Amino acid sequence: MSSWYLLTLVGKDRPGIVAGVTTALYKMGANLGEASMVQLGGNFTIMVLAQYKGTEKELSEFILPVAKKFDLRLHIDSVLEPKHQTSLPDVRITVYGADRSGIVAEATTALANAGLNILNLESDVGGGPNSIYILIIEGTADKGIDALQKVLDDLARDKKLETRLSPIDTLIG
Repeated sequence: MSSWYLLTLVGKDRPGIVAGVTTALYKMGANLGEASMVQLGGNFTIMVLAQYKGTEKELSEFILPVAKKFDLRLHIDSVLEPKHQTSLPDVRITVYGADRSGIVAEATTALANAGLNILNLESDVGGGPNSIYILIIEGTADKGIDALQKVLDDLARDKKLETRLSPIDTLIG
């Protein structure tokens, strides 16, 4: 019987990481599910769900040489079988402001309290000496868009942030 595992690998970015990890998983007979692979700063992070007939220990022993080759830290968790029914976001939120501590915490706490379930979050810092913090969030508005818009209006007024909420039409296609 196959089990599902969440593999997390993190290390300095360099060519070949994705090819090395996915090829190793393929060669050992693992079936890949959802994955997120992204460069953050000079680092690269892989999070992938993999279905594998062996044990967590066997999976680790097979992936560890690849992790060592690319100087990646490896973490494996046994997980329940995924639903393969990814939630589709129905809102996209952008928040911009002068770079300072607390923007992500303030925005995500307020939005969570207004019923936002965050599915994806990306952030970056742009500009030169007067840096701007950029936060892009996709999620589901569980309590409706109006509740989120009120929170964003409050953040814009009270925290001096520029905010934008865009509905995503989930029925396209």
